[in-house]
Amino acid sequence: MYHRVGTKLEKLVDKRRLSAEFWMLLPTILILAGLSVYPFIFLVRMTFMEFSLVAQQPSKFVGLTNWSKMLTHEGVRDSWIVTLKYYVVALTLQLTLGILMAVLIDRIKLFREGIIAVIIGPVFLAPVLAGLMWRFLLDPSFGIYYYWMEESGFFSFLEKVGLSDINNIFGSLSLALPAIIMMDAWQWTPLIVLIILAGLHSIPPQVIEAASVDGASSWQQFWLITLPLLKSTILVALLIRMMDIVRFFTKIYITTRGGPADATKIISLRIYENAFRFFKLGYASTIGFMLLIMTIVLGLLFVKISAARE
Repeated sequence: MYHRVGTKLEKLVDKRRLSAEFWMLLPTILILAGLSVYPFIFLVRMTFMEFSLVAQQPSKFVGLTNWSKMLTHEGVRDSWIVTLKYYVVALTLQLTLGILMAVLIDRIKLFREGIIAVIIGPVFLAPVLAGLMWRFLLDPSFGIYYYWMEESGFFSFLEKVGLSDINNIFGSLSLALPAIIMMDAWQWTPLIVLIILAGLHSIPPQVIEAASVDGASSWQQFWLITLPLLKSTILVALLIRMMDIVRFFTKIYITTRGGPADATKIISLRIYENAFRFFKLGYASTIGFMLLIMTIVLGLLFVKISAARE
């Protein structure tokens, strides 16, 4: 009897505590909702309008014209293809390098903290600064990286495999996008390394020790034990980078501005171009709204997969 009364009192206290927390958070929730809901509604409205920045020309309702143009425009379709290429390759490269580097760093006993401090340096650089730095490093006139690749015979190797337009890396149809992918991997792979290292430290050492005693090799320990136990951590890293990669813009604008011949014009750059260069605000809002939908769908997919694995 006393146990039942105690249990009921605990539940009542928990309900009051949750209620108090809710009421304390309510003002912040309302402010965030106000800052988010109205712009979202205005964005949806803009997709059916054609806005003019000239005072004498009022905005007009155009119905589904923006949507029809977006779905049939060849340039937008090409930008989605470029975005998909960049998204898949960059995400795969960063995840693979991040896992390998994290496993190697985890095995290092001396100066581990110093190595981590050096590796995560690029994460703290502003995207504009990173873009300008790589633009100068790969400049064909005075770029030190360009000079090293030329002296090491790397460009000769590229010519042998059929890549002849290598006089300017960011001006090359075949090298501009890979260069930007490598530039993004250089800056953001350390973030995945930190996330994976946190996951590695959460694995009980007794599991690895038991596998070692049973005769499992280092590769077997990694593939059969470490990697399966890191699946939830890997999904978190993928979700964080996925949400950021989709909005990638600054470094491409600084280095190539979508060129050459739209070879690096991802969808976010297409939105910027239509909005602030051609002043087609309604059309740009339509493309942006589609990008928002794709981002939400991908995020929900990753969350669903993570919840299912949990």
